[in-house]
Amino acid sequence: MKRKIERFNPFVYTIRSLLGMFVIVFISILSLIIISFLLSKTPLRTIYYFFYGPFSSLYTFGNMINQAVPLMIGGLGVSLAFRAGNMNIGGEGQVYVGAFIATIVAISLKAFGEIGVVLSIVLAMVGSGLIAGFSGYLRSKWNTNELITTFLLSNALILIVNYLISGPFVDPVTNLISTRQIPEIAQLDYILPPSSLNTSLVIALASVFIIHALMHRSKTGFELRMYGNNNKFAMYAGIDSRYYQIMPMFVSGAMYGLSGAVAIFGTYHAMIKDFSVGLGWNALAVALIARYRPFAIIPAALFFAYIDSGAHSAMLYSDVTFEISSIVQATVFFLVSSVTLQRLGLGKRRV
Repeated sequence: MKRKIERFNPFVYTIRSLLGMFVIVFISILSLIIISFLLSKTPLRTIYYFFYGPFSSLYTFGNMINQAVPLMIGGLGVSLAFRAGNMNIGGEGQVYVGAFIATIVAISLKAFGEIGVVLSIVLAMVGSGLIAGFSGYLRSKWNTNELITTFLLSNALILIVNYLISGPFVDPVTNLISTRQIPEIAQLDYILPPSSLNTSLVIALASVFIIHALMHRSKTGFELRMYGNNNKFAMYAGIDSRYYQIMPMFVSGAMYGLSGAVAIFGTYHAMIKDFSVGLGWNALAVALIARYRPFAIIPAALFFAYIDSGAHSAMLYSDVTFEISSIVQATVFFLVSSVTLQRLGLGKRRV
């Protein structure tokens, strides 16, 4: 049976992607409204504070944007790996390890000033990058499934870091299970006080431009996308398959490590146990919503942060619990995962 070959139209593809994003957002908002009427005694009040709460003050607005920053950076890492045909779902552990390395190095190199701060961020990126890159190496060497190796490594590393935070590196003078605070020189400046928004936003936006340039304005990015679209064709074209199984995974892990580092330096100022729960998975959902497009990562991350911030406001001023945020996020994740599975050929195929 002959197939009609359709010419690729970038404009049509972009319009379809945007429509897909709007449909996901619309269904998510609709699910929120339905849940509010089912679970709340004052549904209109709940809905009002969910939508209005994040914009009610500079404090809530700044915190919402600040919450989107690590999601942007982590989402960029996911996008790079997925565009190369790699699956990095170990973001939870990679964020955690990156944050831990950045914290310990910043504390240890306090006497070195700015050099110590820069070195702590670099080492955090390298450490997390090596973790993800190792999964890429296993795939290139023995064809192991990086979906499994990244997930298992992530879970194991979280347990190890939790032991280190609770034991050898615990701060004895605080009630929290955390390390000592990082030096003041490592703490990022606030942009919109009294909120937590800080200069990590600049790092996130710069990362978007850098990853976009790498993916769409360089030979490496062209080969990376070619390999991700059709690895056999790329191999016949002379592209090194092992390189594009390892390098994108390393950069993906490095971006996760950077997101953990800026979260500590900008917001928490100490490595607190389980501070990043859900960050890796949310960054994955952000990348899926954005269809792995760097610039689309920005609104997708803001949308996820808006859901969290709105849920906090609704919880404070109405009778719902914070779990309403998890339900809406789960709806988003389900929708984008369904679309992705179909695009990967795991859904129903047309004959």
